[in-house]
Amino acid sequence: MAMTEIKAVEAALRGVLDPELGTDIVELGMVKAIDVAGATATIKVALTIAACPMRDQIEMDVVRKVQAIPGIDEVIVEIGAMTQAERSRLMEKARRHAREHAEPTMVSPLTRVIAVSSGKGGVGKSTVSVNLALALSDLGHEVGLLDADIWGFSVPRMVGVSDQRLEAGENRKIVPIESQGIHLVSTGLIVGDEETALMWRGLMLSKALEQFLRDVAWPATLDYLIIDMPPGTGDIQMALARLLPQAEMLVITTPQKAAQKVAARAADMARRSFMPIIGVIENMAPFVDDQGRTQEIFGSGGGAELAADLGVPLLSQVPLDPNVVTGGDNGAPVVRARPDSPAALEIAAAAVQVTRILPPVEDDTCTSRIALLAEQLAEIG
Repeated sequence: MAMTEIKAVEAALRGVLDPELGTDIVELGMVKAIDVAGATATIKVALTIAACPMRDQIEMDVVRKVQAIPGIDEVIVEIGAMTQAERSRLMEKARRHAREHAEPTMVSPLTRVIAVSSGKGGVGKSTVSVNLALALSDLGHEVGLLDADIWGFSVPRMVGVSDQRLEAGENRKIVPIESQGIHLVSTGLIVGDEETALMWRGLMLSKALEQFLRDVAWPATLDYLIIDMPPGTGDIQMALARLLPQAEMLVITTPQKAAQKVAARAADMARRSFMPIIGVIENMAPFVDDQGRTQEIFGSGGGAELAADLGVPLLSQVPLDPNVVTGGDNGAPVVRARPDSPAALEIAAAAVQVTRILPPVEDDTCTSRIALLAEQLAEIG
């Protein structure tokens, strides 16, 4: 059997795409063997599952592509199923391909994108997103805030714009609402009122995120885009990894072990989607009461343990603070309403850490990186 025949068949098979993943079956590792005997080519193809609904289409495409090769009159396709390890490798390749071939969005490639994520709800992710965005703005940066928690939107109330609605501007692009010095987009600025339920399924969720990235006139000068993610590892998370290759993740957890373990799943999803993790923020950390006693209402140590497990810095431990709740309900975020409060000071410190890890692109020169490295080495020494 001539190697040129094998190469010709392999080249033809690179024209066969998996309809769901959008990548050719050779790149995905689905072609297990190629045999050419005379005018007959036998191709062994492993699908993700034996009952794959795309089986007939892939099989027909294989036959058509290979039969077009001069000298090949018959094509035999032998279908099998992948092992779990092979499926994992396939999905890793598919995710990498999606990030590398992402279509352009209205978000400048120079904008630092930070996906504020958690494994479960109720850890204060939206509160951290809002206050972090404002703290970055207070440092002199132009900041956007995208509320990607499509079902559970709460950001408009937290920044005091729940009575406003998004409108179209030039070129029919959606114009973000400007509030407290940041640019804001949320489904809460589209629905009739805060109590309207959005009963959308998976595809509509990812399409909503896609519209917020492609049909919103985000400023070209945006230094940071903070994305308040929904909890978990579902459609929105996977869509973001595909649509914004420059996105990086900030993980939010609470001190308790249960929250830490669940947050680790969000981090695992990020890494499997080739999304870097910049650090961990522990919210609802122990606080010191008026008598000087430390109150560990949600336990302690979860944030530090998670950061150590992930090999990333613990950026902040935000203590329980009644000013946070009051500010969120009244549209007066704590970093602005009570900048001297313990929670505000911790979030402001986290913002400084973020700008050190992810400086605005124009500031991220080789010289600045060397200076940062020298500073870190001095701290270690």
